[in-house]
Amino acid sequence: MARAAAGLDGFVADERPIALQSVLSNIGINATGADRGVIVASPSKENPDYFYTWTRDSALTAKMLIDAFIAGDTSLQQQIEDYISAEAILQTVANPSGDLTDGSNLGEPKFEVNSTAFTGPWGRPQRDGPALRATALISYSRWLLLYGDKNNVSSKIWPIISNDLSYVGQYWNQTGFDLWEEVDGSSFFTLAVQHRALVEGQAFAERIGKTCTACKTQAPEVLCFLQAFWNGAFVTSNINDQSGRNGRDSNSILGSIHTFDPEAGCDDLTFQPCSSRALANHKAVTDSFRSLYAVNSDRAQGAAVAVGRYTEDVYFGGNPWCVDMSEALPAAKLYQLYDAVYQINRTGFLLIDATSLPFFQDLDPSVAIGSYPASSEVYANITSAIRKYADGYVSVVQEYTPADGSLAEQYSRTDGLPLSAAELTWSYAAFITAAARRSSVVPASWGASNVGAPPATCSGTSAPGTYAPPPLECSSNTSTVAVTFDVRKPTTYGETVFVSGSIVELGKWDTSRGLELQASRYTSSNPLWSGTAGSLAAGESFEYKYYKTGTDGVTVTFEGGANRAYTVPEGCARNVVQVDTWQEQNELTMNMEEKRRRGDDGVSGW
Repeated sequence: MARAAAGLDGFVADERPIALQSVLSNIGINATGADRGVIVASPSKENPDYFYTWTRDSALTAKMLIDAFIAGDTSLQQQIEDYISAEAILQTVANPSGDLTDGSNLGEPKFEVNSTAFTGPWGRPQRDGPALRATALISYSRWLLLYGDKNNVSSKIWPIISNDLSYVGQYWNQTGFDLWEEVDGSSFFTLAVQHRALVEGQAFAERIGKTCTACKTQAPEVLCFLQAFWNGAFVTSNINDQSGRNGRDSNSILGSIHTFDPEAGCDDLTFQPCSSRALANHKAVTDSFRSLYAVNSDRAQGAAVAVGRYTEDVYFGGNPWCVDMSEALPAAKLYQLYDAVYQINRTGFLLIDATSLPFFQDLDPSVAIGSYPASSEVYANITSAIRKYADGYVSVVQEYTPADGSLAEQYSRTDGLPLSAAELTWSYAAFITAAARRSSVVPASWGASNVGAPPATCSGTSAPGTYAPPPLECSSNTSTVAVTFDVRKPTTYGETVFVSGSIVELGKWDTSRGLELQASRYTSSNPLWSGTAGSLAAGESFEYKYYKTGTDGVTVTFEGGANRAYTVPEGCARNVVQVDTWQEQNELTMNMEEKRRRGDDGVSGW
């Protein structure tokens, strides 16, 4: 069953493409029977039936796709655009939670995959979905703005975001079901992601000349209420409920993960992954499972273990969950730990206080309360130990992942065999994000460091929202697309990078008419050259290649390898980016002045 023979690096490298393809296979039209852009939770249709689309799961999956796209996987843009169009439709669907006149329908947790309402009994409303969807779409919109596509952001995406932010501002102070769809009360995870959405929603609205009154007035109150979940030892994941549980729940760790801000430091108020509160909570939740599962019987204190949702769980017998595992590899634990190491390294010092001391003593029993600079031995030993601890969770995932790389919802607490829904989209998406964190690939800041202290006294306020049906599609498929070419190529002063190709806009292979790229975002660690070819015909296919000119102005060096091929996408996208890395092997250098004297101005046939 397991692929234990491979090292951790090899396992992650092998599993990531499997996970990505599995995600894409669960998105309509790839998922048979699902509307285009609809993200299906799982192809499983019985025991259990997960062949639906959940707002929360879809938003978390979309955020993974958007982060991967921004990091350079430009092949994902069409899936992202399709997701946006699908969510615009779902926002208009009246359902058992309500309709769009007062936004109440946005709290509906799941829909049929043909974009119609699910009308059966369920734990509703669930109030985390709109916040998570807003966060995902804001991330993508910021990228679009970077490449000048403000029109698409304002006319197509902002109406969706605005509805979601209005919902959060209006309903955050009302109870609802948690992300496990079982407890009706106030959920830490829900409030944490709602606070994030309001904070970044305010900044984003200002950036595009819009307003979000609820963002400004309600975010401080949500932050104030969020502090009530901290009981002095760990996060009580659900309050104002009648569940009778002990409060230790992976809900809380997922909350810290999905409000991770790489620039925030170890902030307790927002429960950042490296904060004393979050680390103490990590230990409390993890330790509650150490003796619960037979698969943990040989794992020592301070070592990675299999973790479930909460200790009282009885769903499918109460087993470890792959969502929790993959979300932090496993049990949301690894994910938090990699985030914590990133934040600690960024701040340049390690703070150990009375709250976090038990967590750190599991890693090094001799460690004491104090502040340790990056140059200290304690700092080096502890950060290395945290990463080793995190890698231990990767090993748990590796141990219980079948040879084909498939990830189910759960795996057996006794023998580790897959259980419940097969091919769970959220599990795959979570694995991909965790793999990125392991490589220190992090998302942009959402503004947590600028939040400030919450009010001294909390007020149970809300802000009535305004709602309107968003545009269901772009008015028409665009006929031309602006394609930006990004290539990473280290150069020396005086050299310039170009792109040439088989179409007129790229010079028809004539190096005197190639598209000149700019180095405005070039750094030593990211030697990026970028340029945009405007108004390329949608659907047009062509070949292209990068070349650079020397300091003498006449020497031209073409990258090696075969000609690159590209097809301009069709659909709503008016601006796309193609990200490449210069092919070093078999470069070809020539003197263009001598070629022109011979009457050969082009470089045809590369």
